[in-house]
Amino acid sequence: MSIIYPMFALVVVTFVVGLSMGAARLISVKKGQVNPKYYKLLTGYEAPENIIKLSNNFSNLLEVPILFYILGVLLVALDISNSVILILAWCFVALRIVHSVIHITYNHPKHRFYAFLTSSLIVLAMWVQLIILII
Repeated sequence: MSIIYPMFALVVVTFVVGLSMGAARLISVKKGQVNPKYYKLLTGYEAPENIIKLSNNFSNLLEVPILFYILGVLLVALDISNSVILILAWCFVALRIVHSVIHITYNHPKHRFYAFLTSSLIVLAMWVQLIILII
């Protein structure tokens, strides 16, 4: 059940980014930086860079991490506890935090890609470990 902790940590990161995005959107409308109509379909107007970065990062936190969440649910459902998977899970969460920080701050594509790639490979390694344990 220890897998719940890194899963929860990533849920918290996702909510922090999502709430930050929502707050940034509200502030951008209040300051007159964005026409409120933009947020109906996300077209027709230009959004400030910080909002685009937050929105893109929020989407990223709902893409590859779904494989992490599914794996975690399977571990709990199958009552599997494995220290290797747990260490990898915390590494995945740490790299997703690094990816988010890069994405919403200086947004260097090469740095962001390395964090993304490494975290994705970690999820793959976790899945391989699960399959090995099941076999």
